[in-house]
Amino acid sequence: MDLKDIQNLIKFVSKSGASEVKLEMEDIKITIKTGPGKTETTIVQAPMAAVSPVQQVPVQSIPLAETPATNTTDDSKYLVVKSPIIGTFYRRSSPDKPLFVEVGSSINEGDIVCIIEAMKLFNEIESEVSGKIVKILVDDATPVEFDQPLFLVDPS
Repeated sequence: MDLKDIQNLIKFVSKSGASEVKLEMEDIKITIKTGPGKTETTIVQAPMAAVSPVQQVPVQSIPLAETPATNTTDDSKYLVVKSPIIGTFYRRSSPDKPLFVEVGSSINEGDIVCIIEAMKLFNEIESEVSGKIVKILVDDATPVEFDQPLFLVDPS
């Protein structure tokens, strides 16, 4: 996580109205406390030598639709549904319920495509685009970052 990501996180927390947010990853711990007229940020970073190179691969390494794809398909023609918040990504509302969407599902603007759990709240994420799901970029029950791509949608 670089300085720009941390600054974006601070801005997001300030706008969200949350009074305190704690983010812990393998090599860094961040606590952001906000209140009337103040924002306090504490960052504790572990030595990087203790982390193997495999663990240092950032979550943001997923190719975005704006960048040329490294695989054989051209992802630039697809729209991207991104995470509006930090949390845990779920493809269904509970283990015994059906998936919200699958590859090949047609979606309309406003359809619920997943749930992201943040601070014990389950937030239904609605699609801002219409089309057909061509790729699901995140595994079920995994953490996601703010603005991380979740789905690729073919608008045609």
